[in-house]
Amino acid sequence: MATFVNVDDYHALQNLIGLVRKDLTQRLAGPLLLNPALAQQLNRRTDEALDAFLSALVVAPPRDLGLAQLAGLGPDAATDFAETLTSTGIERYDETVTPERILAIADLYYAYNVERAGALRAIRTLQDLFKAGAVRLSTDPGAFALYQFDKRDVLRFTSTDRLAAYLRAFGYGSGPLAPGARPNTAFHGLFEHFMSAVSRYWSDKRIAEVFRTGPDAPSFGSIAVVRRAGLDLRANLRWASYGHLAVLTSEVMQVLEEAFRILDADDVKALFGAETAWDVVEEVLTRYFNESLVTSPRQRMGEAGRDVLRWLAQRHVLEQDRTQFEALLEDIADQAEEWLTSARSLGITSSPERVVPASWPPQDGGPFRPPIPPDGRRTYATRSATGPGY
Repeated sequence: MATFVNVDDYHALQNLIGLVRKDLTQRLAGPLLLNPALAQQLNRRTDEALDAFLSALVVAPPRDLGLAQLAGLGPDAATDFAETLTSTGIERYDETVTPERILAIADLYYAYNVERAGALRAIRTLQDLFKAGAVRLSTDPGAFALYQFDKRDVLRFTSTDRLAAYLRAFGYGSGPLAPGARPNTAFHGLFEHFMSAVSRYWSDKRIAEVFRTGPDAPSFGSIAVVRRAGLDLRANLRWASYGHLAVLTSEVMQVLEEAFRILDADDVKALFGAETAWDVVEEVLTRYFNESLVTSPRQRMGEAGRDVLRWLAQRHVLEQDRTQFEALLEDIADQAEEWLTSARSLGITSSPERVVPASWPPQDGGPFRPPIPPDGRRTYATRSATGPGY
């Protein structure tokens, strides 16, 4: 929170701290050259001293926050500018993020990628085949779960609600939005930029370890670039995470759990000669939609992206100490590189090898055909089930 101090004392303290920094760096020039990490410790301790001195200078402001004194009104009017009060600053923007909303966005990103992989369309197709009597399912556990899944549709958000949530949260897909809502078109660029910054930092770190002169020698990666990219992405998610997204995410995650219980039922797997629930999804997509499968990269993008967004929900990105920041950042280093690799295989990054992605969901009316880019290369594509429900 903002605090008030005397202007003259405030400026004198800032000048004093500047002189102390300069004197210390001159006296410790030799040790700083041999141990660059010492400079970081020196700056951190100096900042702590500045905060401590500022706390000692804090005064209780008058009810008008010092305006009358500054303007020269009333019995306490200042005769000199040095007698007035100033504020040391307001609450920092980057420290006002609510972690719970970012965590909900992380799960929604995971759910989006699982849906893009075709899991919910596989369930919808099984429901249609079950109702038509076109498959050998009757009263076994998987068949009965399909019946119950269908009956609960009336209580859930519709597919239109879900697609609108993806568009509002991530700018992905197309379709109608609620009145007053806006698609988050900036998300993907910021997300890719942060992933690239994390990946580049650890690539630089690995290269630096080959040439480092000692165990205390720092890498030449810039934590400022990573921090700024993370804060920009976090601010974007903070803006996009209001509304009913947390409730919708919780429901969608429950639906995914129920869907995979059905897909993993013995009678459903036997129907397609499958070994796992994902095998059933792929069989449905290839048999009934004739699609090129994107199951593996989509599933990994969902998991890696969720881990990274969960990391951003914490205060890790605000850490100023380089050693501690590196230790915290290492938790998502592999996830960032996995996400980038999967995204490049799908052609949804700004890398030179990018392929134009197919639109999703495809427009109704006529058979779905993915767009063909100017160079003639075809893209991966998916189809979306139409109608309400999941």
